[in-house]
Amino acid sequence: MDGSVTVITNPTVSVRVTSTVSSFEVNRRFNRGITIAEFKSKLELIVGTPAACMDLELFSTSDKLLQKLDNNEALLGSYPVDDDCRIHVTDRSGTQSGEFTDLSKVEKFEISDDAYEKRADSVRNFKKNMKLGRFNEENRTKQEEALAKKEEEEKAAMEAMAVGNRCKVQVPGQPTKIGTVMFLGTADFKPGYWVGVKYDEPLGKNDGSVNGKRYFECGAKYGAFVKPLSVTVGDFQEEDYGLDEM
Repeated sequence: MDGSVTVITNPTVSVRVTSTVSSFEVNRRFNRGITIAEFKSKLELIVGTPAACMDLELFSTSDKLLQKLDNNEALLGSYPVDDDCRIHVTDRSGTQSGEFTDLSKVEKFEISDDAYEKRADSVRNFKKNMKLGRFNEENRTKQEEALAKKEEEEKAAMEAMAVGNRCKVQVPGQPTKIGTVMFLGTADFKPGYWVGVKYDEPLGKNDGSVNGKRYFECGAKYGAFVKPLSVTVGDFQEEDYGLDEM
């Protein structure tokens, strides 16, 4: 043994990359033997900034600024770049200022509703002539009648229930759930008639309140609001969903 010490440096380094053009942070591994010019070319594929328009700053693992990487001929490994350091890319092409994405700077063509109504080449006029969408009186009338009929059916179904009834909830695409009716009526969060249900297990979406307004009391994730036609009342016993099994 001659007492000498050999320092072995990993030929690659894993760094975090951030930029002024994006709020995202990505992790990539690079070869310490590439030049800063080559490094910028690789970063161009990651952040989208042209290599010629980049300014690079090196931050420590604790995000303390160490120095700029401003010598294109120097090797990446000649700088104190360690694993988990952060390389921040500043874009000088104008992208970071929103020059190409800020629509508020784009001159807009505006027209009053009355003037638009009189134009013969507008989309609105085309729909009128072709009787499409809301301009098809027959279809609109049918849709309104269908909605009114469904609302009457929901009201009738709701009026056949009572708070405290045991119930079964069957919503298309979801498993059948058992619970207790806790609320009947209209609500502020959406139009129409609603049934508030306290499930036997935490399979719901709320605690009986929506948007800060409370409709009934229950634990978190035990409450839900469903349409009356999805609810069947009856003598439903509490089911074991196996949620406590290890």
